[in-house]
Amino acid sequence: MTAEQLKSVRCLIAIPCLNEAGHIEAVIGNLHKALADLDARIIVADGGSTDGTREIVQRIERENPKVTLLANPRKIQSAGVNLAVATYGLDCDYLIRIDAHGGYPEDYCQTLVAEALAAGADSVVVGMQTVGFGLFQKATALAQNSRLGNGGSRHRIGAASHWTDHGHHALMKIAAFRKMGGYDEAFNHNEDAELDYRLNQAGYRIWMTDKTSMVYYPRANPVSLYRQYFGYGRGRARNFLKHRSWPSIRQMIPLSVVPVTIGAALTVFNAAAAIPFALWAAACLGYGTWLAIGERNPHGPLAAVSAMVMHFAWSAGFWREVIATGNRTPVRATGGEMSR
Repeated sequence: MTAEQLKSVRCLIAIPCLNEAGHIEAVIGNLHKALADLDARIIVADGGSTDGTREIVQRIERENPKVTLLANPRKIQSAGVNLAVATYGLDCDYLIRIDAHGGYPEDYCQTLVAEALAAGADSVVVGMQTVGFGLFQKATALAQNSRLGNGGSRHRIGAASHWTDHGHHALMKIAAFRKMGGYDEAFNHNEDAELDYRLNQAGYRIWMTDKTSMVYYPRANPVSLYRQYFGYGRGRARNFLKHRSWPSIRQMIPLSVVPVTIGAALTVFNAAAAIPFALWAAACLGYGTWLAIGERNPHGPLAAVSAMVMHFAWSAGFWREVIATGNRTPVRATGGEMSR
């Protein structure tokens, strides 16, 4: 792809964030080459950070006119990206979404644009590799990079470039994003999968590229990991309630974790009630042991614990949302074009 072709389209790079002082400057700095190679600008949609994130971005903004800080009063990522597009995206061709809690190669945005132009895709998604630093974070990364933690998700395990129905959001045509009404702001988790569902239903094409990927840094302790996956479970339930889109087979297994855990309490009446729970726990711990021995990774046993936290939290979040919703009217689908 020539330099002229890369600059033939205009890009809006949106970074939704909240309290990311430890990452935001490095993330923006890593986009320096993208700003040089593309006709692009960066919008940091901040949800009211109190840790110094806003001050860091304001300093960068003063030094670089292509970087703009945008206040996101609704705080959540879906609202931040929607606001960035509605405010600054009217004259842009592509939206590139960057997550502040991640790492990206210097040619990430350039590769996304090249792939979109070459494939004629409406959306380009990428794979993600999880990397940890502290003990628990390394164990969680190991779990999330394995089938134990990701269930064989193709954007987690890596796959050759292909057309798909979902992946980690990276680039999207602004016209398609606006036509679908952007992200549904009723979702504070799983908004990407929900939008991908609507894109597929509307006939838009999603291309997963193997030419680039991003690095994700997982939660550093069990409590924050639990909260994150509880939110993911609630988001997946909302998707089901809104579209009657059933979870995939790989999601059905962790979905059963809370029911089998509750069932284990019935062992006071029948010891056999504990069998499903025991099988799940044994499978996780056995897989962790295999990671420790087979892959010579000392974090294997703790990775099993991280996976169990993720499974239980995801299941708990899903069932909590389903039960809380009950017979109430499902979340109203968005569908109209975004307002100007």
